Amino acid sequence: MVFVTLRYLATGSCLQVIGDVQGIDKGTASRVVSKVIKSLVHFKELTKMPENGEERTVIRQEFFNIARFPRCIGALDCTHIKIKSPGGADPENYRNRKGFFSYNVQVICDATLKIQNIVCRWPGASHDANIFANSRVRALFETGHFGDSLLVVDSGYGIKPYLITPLSRPETRSQHLFNESQIRTRNPVERCFGVWKRRFPILAFGIRVAKEKIEPVVVATAALHNLAIIMKDPQPSINNEIEAAVEFINNFDIVPVPVGGQDASNNRT
Repeated sequence: MVFVTLRYLATGSCLQVIGDVQGIDKGTASRVVSKVIKSLVHFKELTKMPENGEERTVIRQEFFNIARFPRCIGALDCTHIKIKSPGGADPENYRNRKGFFSYNVQVICDATLKIQNIVCRWPGASHDANIFANSRVRALFETGHFGDSLLVVDSGYGIKPYLITPLSRPETRSQHLFNESQIRTRNPVERCFGVWKRRFPILAFGIRVAKEKIEPVVVATAALHNLAIIMKDPQPSINNEIEAAVEFINNFDIVPVPVGGQDASNNRT
């Protein structure tokens, strides 16, 4: 069962093809994949924010070691996961600025590229900042759940005491050094997206399942990505076809936070 699921996630092939390769019918392949994915989604320990002081201290030190940026427990950004047309009454809500249908998926990763938090329920036309504003993790930061810890983000987000963007117009040497440190500390989330999609090309080539099944597939790949890091599995080798798909999906310009909170456009990955 696990092998069938891994093949599906690793190739992005339709279930009919997976079934033919494994010698089972499409219905059996679908049931097998759904069962394994459901188990992975419920394994919460693989994707979680640091919940105690000891865990936060370790993660903060790992980020500090990158570029001496203090108090950081996560690099946050969004990435688009390509899907087929969702149909229904509002399919255009899922069409992003590049013209293809997608989910805009929010991720917080640590310095080792493990995914600590994932939100996969927003259509492709959603702005990154709006996704964060409506997330549970934002509410936890607002109530002081993570103490004085913070997240690093790009300039498409608004500034909060716990949400640190680059300075928009650095002038002094200190300001330029701050931006350099902030950008280098944020880099793991960009690398995370690349490694994650190379491990599971279904995320780069597109998920061809019903809309209600997309979130479990994405969350399951995040759990497996983290498990691969924990087990020290080598990063996947470069594949030109996958790289081209990842680059096309990831290449979004930064869009400022919508005025008045209007969800007018989506951000880059």
